[in-house]
Amino acid sequence: MKIILAADADFKTVRQITQDTIRTVYPHYYPEGAVAFFLAHHNDAAIEQDIRKGRVFMCISDSGEAAGTVTIHDNEIGRLFVLPQFQGNGFGRALLDFAEQEIARNYEFAVLDVSFSAKAIYLKRGYEAVSWHVIETENGDFLCFDEMRRKLR
Repeated sequence: MKIILAADADFKTVRQITQDTIRTVYPHYYPEGAVAFFLAHHNDAAIEQDIRKGRVFMCISDSGEAAGTVTIHDNEIGRLFVLPQFQGNGFGRALLDFAEQEIARNYEFAVLDVSFSAKAIYLKRGYEAVSWHVIETENGDFLCFDEMRRKLR
């Protein structure tokens, strides 16, 4: 596997990874309104802007398939998604290792907002919850998530 900087031409792939992962995984953890919120939050304009600013990376499998993506903005890790069919094969770990290494060049801590579905992964990696948030979404549903951080150096 390899991790590459996403180019403008990769927009559709990054969007597909993001949307497919949210639509497949998140309904098991969140109500419909919260899933819709995630999809709107990771909208086309946000993805395009991050790609243009050189913040988006993709993990490519040994067979050449795009398996996952991560966005790095300053010391924040965002939009870390691995397509469901590639989960459990080390792609997420590789993306997180990469993001932490990039952030550690300039920052002492990495920070990220963590969904329920990924919280255990980050706890095992040494991240600590620093705050808890609730956002009311469509249909009176709620999106609950933690902000977490990890000391890198």
